[in-house]
Amino acid sequence: MRTKVIALAFLSAAYLPAAHAQEGDVSAGETVFKKCAICHVVDSDTNKIGPSLHGIFGRTAGTHPDFKYSKAMTEAGKGGLVWDDATLRDYLHNPKAKVKGTKMVFPGLKDEADITNLLAYLKQHAT
Repeated sequence: MRTKVIALAFLSAAYLPAAHAQEGDVSAGETVFKKCAICHVVDSDTNKIGPSLHGIFGRTAGTHPDFKYSKAMTEAGKGGLVWDDATLRDYLHNPKAKVKGTKMVFPGLKDEADITNLLAYLKQHAT
């Protein structure tokens, strides 16, 4: 029994770094967010050129109050697009492919690590 417990502990420890890496680095995500900060804020509910990203997780696309979204974004929201890890990852990778007709001019992030880190940073401002 003791051998099984030790083996399980070893296997669990071997997988922890990979699981932790998926969570992202908040500090690195803050650096990535500087590319977004030209148009977006994350630490308040104030809109700039783009809508506030404060509390974006769980928000239906195209619904932040007092922001004039493109027709494509409001239609995406009406079609069921809700921002979560997967949908934000797709959007951040290629905004125009995820929401055809979006008025966001940002071309997207190509580095998956940057996206993971950015999502970690955005989660710090989830509520």
